[in-house]
Amino acid sequence: MGDVAMLVPVLYSVLKQNPRLNITFISRPMFAPLFLFSKRLTFIGVELDKKHKGLFGLKKLANDLVKNNEFDALIDEHDVLRTQVLRTFFKLKGIKTLVFDKGRKEKKKLINGDFFKPLPHTTQRYLEPFSKLGLKTELLNEPFLSLKSSKKITKILTTLELSKTDEIIGIAPFAKHISKEWGIDNIEHTIVAITKNYNTKIVLFGAGGKEAKQLEKLSKKYPNCVTVAGKISFEEELILIANLKVMLSMDSANMHLAVACSTPVVSLWGPTHHYAGFGPLYNEKNIVEISKDKLPCRPCSIYGKIDNRKAEKCAKKSMEMITVEMVLQKLNPFLVK
Repeated sequence: MGDVAMLVPVLYSVLKQNPRLNITFISRPMFAPLFLFSKRLTFIGVELDKKHKGLFGLKKLANDLVKNNEFDALIDEHDVLRTQVLRTFFKLKGIKTLVFDKGRKEKKKLINGDFFKPLPHTTQRYLEPFSKLGLKTELLNEPFLSLKSSKKITKILTTLELSKTDEIIGIAPFAKHISKEWGIDNIEHTIVAITKNYNTKIVLFGAGGKEAKQLEKLSKKYPNCVTVAGKISFEEELILIANLKVMLSMDSANMHLAVACSTPVVSLWGPTHHYAGFGPLYNEKNIVEISKDKLPCRPCSIYGKIDNRKAEKCAKKSMEMITVEMVLQKLNPFLVK
């Protein structure tokens, strides 16, 4: 989801600077609410587990797309097996195909300690194929999704027993890879500190199942907390995120969703590092991390996957060394007493 969210500022910027351009964006149906910001952007949801499953499903998808549209080019902004197959079908039909450079070798060298310097941000990598097509590709820094004044926010807040007058922040404690999580105990200590010093309501973000149960437990324990896990739709979550004062997140999809919604985000980084190109766009100053001089093993993973004991120890230590005080220091400017 984070990779998809990072395409929001990219497509927004390209469309705004190229008024004669039309883009058809193909992805899973659930991501549609992220791509409703332009009439020149058409979203097509693909059924990868049903209608478009496997080789024949992808062939059908390619045939249907080409039959119903006139494409000048296809850009692969994912570069995985499915998209590689799909772009091959397009190429066989005589349509120009381009693919972005993931920079796998550079990222591996960063993790191996061959160098320590910022690599191009993923958004810049996404922009490169558009540039090769002769399009203007300056990355803009302005509201990408017009959700802050959404008429739906009052209904959402009412569902959560909140009001527009409440000072509301978001906390997203989880990540796809557990190595990037700070731990629910640390999150609770942070909630206690915020409750003690600020008149702030807290909305907890997470998925269903185990995550929802943990968040429900916290929300019942602290009256100023509510959880949205399993209570509202993805579109409603985006609207809510857009109306937060700030989002506290791990290095996770929620961090990139906050950026897409133009909401400030304080993000926690342990085994991973924003130098790999996945940092919170325009929010790097709000990153909480242990510096490399204090913990030379960082970064020990590109995106959170841990495949050896040494990296496991480093990942654990990199998150344990982050203190509640460090997090509050970054949150303080956004909170009201």
